[in-house]
Order: sequence, then structure tokens, then C-alpha cells
Amino acid sequence: MRDTILIVDDEADIVSTLEDYFMYNNYDVMTATNGMEAIHKAGKQPDLILLDINMPDIDGLEVCARIRDFVSCPILFLTARVEDRDKIKGFGLGGDDYIVKPFSLDELGARVAAHLRRERRRGETPKVRLDDKLAIDYTERRLYFNGEEVSLAKKEFDIIELLSSYPGQIFSKERIYELVWGYDSEGESSVVAEHIRRIRTKLAAADAKPYVETVWGVGYKWAK
Repeated sequence: MRDTILIVDDEADIVSTLEDYFMYNNYDVMTATNGMEAIHKAGKQPDLILLDINMPDIDGLEVCARIRDFVSCPILFLTARVEDRDKIKGFGLGGDDYIVKPFSLDELGARVAAHLRRERRRGETPKVRLDDKLAIDYTERRLYFNGEEVSLAKKEFDIIELLSSYPGQIFSKERIYELVWGYDSEGESSVVAEHIRRIRTKLAAADAKPYVETVWGVGYKWAK
């Protein structure tokens, strides 16, 4: 079965170019040229969304915020430029990656393929692993403490999934970013640190112990 990509951009030339490229590479493609159309077509459950940020009326960040409750697929933002604080905001809303314009079509295609492979691997992960009070359902992507669900954003769960799969192993911020967001970058430590902070805040609110430990000067690990 072919994967379906939703391409959202208010520039018709970009939409046409991306549509031709991905159809040539054996994807099914849906397109939208504004935020409202994107929200409507996202309800058809594409396998991945390429979402321009700078659109009139409803921008890409607002679209992401509106669809994240009913769309679980990867969302890759397209943008002319981006600063760390904007990345943190976008990731907090449920985005999975940023593609900076102008971009190479082949690099974009590789990023898309990597995110789709990652989603397929997650579907094959064993369902539940237990601590004495902690339960993680890797298939349903839910975390429970003392029987109560701890609500997590997509990337927060991705980090927990990675660290808890290798208890005691130390991961640098750069390695976490590479494995969770899909590519290597030396400038994303603030994004990882912000997600770790949010995870700890949510676990503390549930009276859970700090499962994610800091190894100072090195990175993070899941407590054994």
C-alpha cells in the first residue's frame, strides 16, 4: 500500500513541484493551499503532512494545533527560516521536523521516507512494558502511572519510548535529536532540554519518580 502525503502551501508553484516529485516517487498525494482546506483534508488521515508555516489567515502553526488532537501522523513544517524559540513552539504544538526553504527535493524525500519508516517500526514494537507503578503501551503510545494516564505530546512520548527501551544507556542531546526528530544537528540541545523538562513536570504532577535522569555534561538516561 502506498503512503499518502498531504502537501500544504499557499504558493501554487511549490505545491505543484512537490506533488509531481512525490507522485513520481510512488506516493499518493493530497494538496491544500490554505489553512482551512488543510484542516479539512487532514481529516482524511494522511500518512504524513508537509505544512507551510507562513500562510495568510490560518498559519501552519495554528493548523498543527487544530489537527493534532485527531491526526497522529508526522507533521513536517516548511519555512523560510526558523529560530530555536520558534522550533520549540512548533514542536510543542506537535510538529515533528522543520524543513528550511530553499531545500533539496532529494533531502526532503529522504526526510519524509525516514519519518514514515520510523512510524512503521513503532507499530511493530511490543505493546506494554511494566515498572512496579509505570506502564507504557508502545502500540497505543500511552503512559500510565498507578493506573492513571499521563498525557504526553507526541515528541515527549517519542523520547520516553527511546530512553525506556534502553534503560541505563546514556544518550547525548544530539543523539536524542537525531533519533527522535530524524536527522543529525548540533544546534538542537535546547529543543531536547525543553521536552525533557516537560516530561519531568508531567511525571512529577503524577507523583512519579524522575525516571529520566541527567548525566551532567553527557546527556540523559532512563533510570533502571
